[in-house]
Amino acid sequence: MPRTARDVVFVDGARTPFGKAGKGLYAETRADDLVVRVIRELLRRNPQLPPERVDEVAIAATTQIGDQGLTIGRSAALLAGLPRSVPGYAIDRMCAGALTAATTAGAGISFGAYDVVIAGGVEHMGRHPMGEGVDPNPRFLSEKLVDPSALVMGNTAENLHDRFPSITKERADAYAVRSQDKVAKAYAEGRIQQDLVETLVRSAEQGFGLASADEPPRPGTSMEDLAKLKTPFRAHGNVTPGNAAGLNDGATGAILAAEDVAAELGLDSRMRLVDFSFAGVEPEVMGVGPVPATEKLLARQGMSMDDIGLIEINEAFAVQVLAFLEHFGIADDDARVNPWGGAIALGHPLASSGVRLMMQLSRLFAERPDVRYGLTTMCVGMGMGGTVLWENTNWEGNAK
Repeated sequence: MPRTARDVVFVDGARTPFGKAGKGLYAETRADDLVVRVIRELLRRNPQLPPERVDEVAIAATTQIGDQGLTIGRSAALLAGLPRSVPGYAIDRMCAGALTAATTAGAGISFGAYDVVIAGGVEHMGRHPMGEGVDPNPRFLSEKLVDPSALVMGNTAENLHDRFPSITKERADAYAVRSQDKVAKAYAEGRIQQDLVETLVRSAEQGFGLASADEPPRPGTSMEDLAKLKTPFRAHGNVTPGNAAGLNDGATGAILAAEDVAAELGLDSRMRLVDFSFAGVEPEVMGVGPVPATEKLLARQGMSMDDIGLIEINEAFAVQVLAFLEHFGIADDDARVNPWGGAIALGHPLASSGVRLMMQLSRLFAERPDVRYGLTTMCVGMGMGGTVLWENTNWEGNAK
């Protein structure tokens, strides 16, 4: 029997405030409890969606052990109170975990296997540092399959500075300052808070509390502040804690649905999934991954960057964003790029970040009916990039 592809829409998204790893907001909070909070909030915000109509729960985590293990998509669904008939699974594509959860589950909707899914990600880097428990095959180094620097993300960022000598530390710092300023402005205008769900936190010393805002932002950061920071990955290098995302904890989730099913249930259709693409690059310069992923996607669609009105790119490192912009001839301060700031200020809890990009793009689309197409894109550890093309369902025509 022939299958007809269906249009897939982003219905809604929610996330916990992001915390600092270690002694931050969620130091004594379980990772799976963060996911549960997000799933429950999505259902609370969308009462038109009967829980039994959720066909799949896809949750990503980079370090799938401890409270991020046990097939977290299924375990979190049960803990959140979804019917036992609702299945779930875990997924891992390192930093692009939630992005991959959304594209994989979204493809299932398009194919007709699902009507409605919940896709997201979680990372508790305080409990589970990146690389915890991994055992890289010695062949990677003995057979020189990758450069040793490929296994340390900060080193890959320094390598990217080498490859793009025009991207100086000063230029990276200037980008980081703009990210902090944009997040501060977005917070002041109440934009970021729209997608946050207050999350219960506990402390053996201080008792219980509520996390209601992101912990990592540093409003008022200046170039002078960043110039004083050390370069931990290379003596006299370019990458510092100020022009890179920190180590963070947090969870994200989104409801995706077939467009006709969303209409049937009375759910919002904030944006339409058009296409997605993943590409591999040399692991030692993993930050350049969004470039070929985006090139591949645009070529398949017969589009150019001129057709893209908004770009949400994950700011793992400033140099990685700037390499993407330089490749496509986009100015460092182009208004299309991360209008409300990004991960350098907000934080980057690895596998959760892809859906945060989607949330912010969907909110921007609602404010910009003149924009038709937008991208969410990010670099991925071990040398990859992923890009998703979205169409604004509020587009009024005759513009990007």
